[in-house]
Amino acid sequence: MRAVLTGAARMIATAWRMDRRKTIVSVVLMISGALAAPALAAALAWMTGAVVAGETGTAALAGVAVAVLAVAWLTFGHFAHIAYFELSELAELDFAEQLITLSNGSAGIEHHERPEHADTLTVLQQESRQFRVGLEALLNSLGLALAVTLTAILLIRVNPWLLLLPLAAIPPLFTGRLAERVQDRARTRTAEPTRVALNLFHLTTSAPLAGELRVFRLADELRGRHRAVWATATRGLWRAHLASTWLRAAGQIIFALAYAGAVLLVVRDALTGRRGVADVVLVIALAAQVNQQVTTAVTLLQDLQRMASAYRRLAGLTEVVTATAPGPADQSPPDRLRDGITLRDVSFTYPGTAAPVLGEVNLQLPAGSTVAIVGENGAGKTTLVKLLCGFYRPTAGQVLVDDTDLARIPLDGWRERIAAGFQDFVRYEFPAGQTVGVGDLPRIDDEPALLDALHRAQADDLLDRLTLDTQLGKTYADGLELSGGQWQKLALGRALMRSAPLLLVLDEPTSALDPQAEHALFERYAEQAKRVSEATGAITLFVSHRFSTVRMADLIIVVQDGRIAEAGTHDELSSSGGLYAELFALQARAYT
Repeated sequence: MRAVLTGAARMIATAWRMDRRKTIVSVVLMISGALAAPALAAALAWMTGAVVAGETGTAALAGVAVAVLAVAWLTFGHFAHIAYFELSELAELDFAEQLITLSNGSAGIEHHERPEHADTLTVLQQESRQFRVGLEALLNSLGLALAVTLTAILLIRVNPWLLLLPLAAIPPLFTGRLAERVQDRARTRTAEPTRVALNLFHLTTSAPLAGELRVFRLADELRGRHRAVWATATRGLWRAHLASTWLRAAGQIIFALAYAGAVLLVVRDALTGRRGVADVVLVIALAAQVNQQVTTAVTLLQDLQRMASAYRRLAGLTEVVTATAPGPADQSPPDRLRDGITLRDVSFTYPGTAAPVLGEVNLQLPAGSTVAIVGENGAGKTTLVKLLCGFYRPTAGQVLVDDTDLARIPLDGWRERIAAGFQDFVRYEFPAGQTVGVGDLPRIDDEPALLDALHRAQADDLLDRLTLDTQLGKTYADGLELSGGQWQKLALGRALMRSAPLLLVLDEPTSALDPQAEHALFERYAEQAKRVSEATGAITLFVSHRFSTVRMADLIIVVQDGRIAEAGTHDELSSSGGLYAELFALQARAYT
């Protein structure tokens, strides 16, 4: 219950922060409409007593009161709904923004890559759509609490024993709470199959993937898998729903027995002359309302518990994100690299796993050099890049920028001095210029800088088809869709927007380009990198499987099973007889 009260307090605080006027109007209308219901029962009893006593004037006045209260009861809730509908949308947007902020609020990416945290994000994304229901439940609960209080006062005036009738609401409330716990556990257990089903749905409905699905005739296969995974999730949710239904039914049966007993008690008093017809009408009307109040309370409690669970998950994920926050950083990134970047006894194990991905890596990346990383899939190349970008901290050892531990440099400051292009690049559906310009936000609309970045990315040919103002993406009716290679050229231009980084990371950013285009790109950039390195000592680090590109690097690092197997120039490594020579010869034979 404490979690429910905490969640309710957060919701009302959010509503108040979003729009005070709408919050006040919603609360007043909701409370007025809720209080009108027991007041209507009292007015009906008053009117009945007046009619039986033959008091015409009093009966007419009571009839007017009944009509006014009936209108208030039937319409105030509707007007309250109009008032809080927009308020609930604002509150839902606020919750979504909190989730976005939290998702991107960590310096690292651990909470995106660990399955249990990904499940939490999946549930929260689903629950954010239910936020307006939670706010409506909260406002209804405020009115309901006052209506129950007034009902209890009216009942105790008829017979003190009738005060036990609202207490009969406790069993259905208790069973309702147990039922919500059952369903909440089911949602948690089915989060993974739900996430998998949503991914499969995306695969089968995504336009860029439509061609491959048709060539390999995968539609039926993916549909079958989606059906099976969704059935698993639905089966778990259905069982929980069935169990919770039985729990709620048991509580309602207990209340139904209490309701019948209350009516019989007042009828007995009426037969003995201790109570009048008006009291019988009052109790019957109030007892019916208590039944409705209990049913409403169970439903509202379920909604409030659901939102409380969402806030609890949000708080848990916040703890995870803040727990992985970097420690105090007291050093600024250097203006230029003098020695370079050094990895000293670096080991790394992904959180939640036991096997190390990197082990005791000792490596020197000289300032002003062009460095290539090669190795078989799963060797640890991308993990090495993640450590250099600060997405993770080493499990052991140090990453030194010149002589300063990277852990002592604020990550925001470090990332302002690096640039990166990844194989899994983002297709920002912005105007073309902004799609490139986000690589350096202060210059997002700097046309000369944008054109220069596209030129260095060898993307000048794109300007024959589009302008910097061309809207991209099929999300927009007038949006232009590009090929994979064209999107990747824009991503490369984005990576090259920062003209003087200390570290440029290119993690297979040209996978959608042909080998000749990749070779020409890196050949041009190698020349530019030498000029930039003279000013900042910048290091260019790229990962590629194409040895025609790799051989241009000043230093080639061969990663095998999480360790540095070899390091040297192309000539040194190709004549060493090691893994690099083997991989180079294998690829050379493929081209001959």
